[in-house]
Amino acid sequence: MPQASVLTESDVRRVFRIIETTRHADRNRLAFVLSIYGGMRVGEIAAVKIKDVANQYGEARREIRLGSNQTKGNRGRIVVLSNRVRREIESYLKLAHTQPDWHLIRSQRGAGFSSLTLSMLFKEIYELAGIRTSSHSVRRTFATRLNARGIGMRTIQKLMGHQHIATTALYCEVSEEVMRNAVELV
Repeated sequence: MPQASVLTESDVRRVFRIIETTRHADRNRLAFVLSIYGGMRVGEIAAVKIKDVANQYGEARREIRLGSNQTKGNRGRIVVLSNRVRREIESYLKLAHTQPDWHLIRSQRGAGFSSLTLSMLFKEIYELAGIRTSSHSVRRTFATRLNARGIGMRTIQKLMGHQHIATTALYCEVSEEVMRNAVELV
């Protein structure tokens, strides 16, 4: 089975530009940010609640503690949030009318997205950006970027929520540029 592609920096910028033209751009942007900069699966993004990402003052938490019912494989995991992702969450929560028990990513009617619906939304955005790919490409991009920056495979494994490091290794694409830079370090 072929692997999902890895998005280039140009692809990512194009996706952000397209998102800004969509209906519910703030919501769509946050969903994409959680995936590209948080490494979250579509199902995890769909399952996360306001109380999982923010305290009662609307301040983003440093990490999201996903329960077993919110993750693949029924094993809870921790998603560590960068300052960039935390700012995006706080910005979104200032604009959105929310309650702690509500899903973070909701439809116009207030219902939470299913993982399938969120996947379809991502697919539509990618097609508008002229990119033929899936929502899984963004997770591969997250892992590949970390690997290219020299982050250890074990750390990437934990950030991805993988049980086996061999799975993580499959996510990390190694470009010729990364290989050239690696040999220059020897």
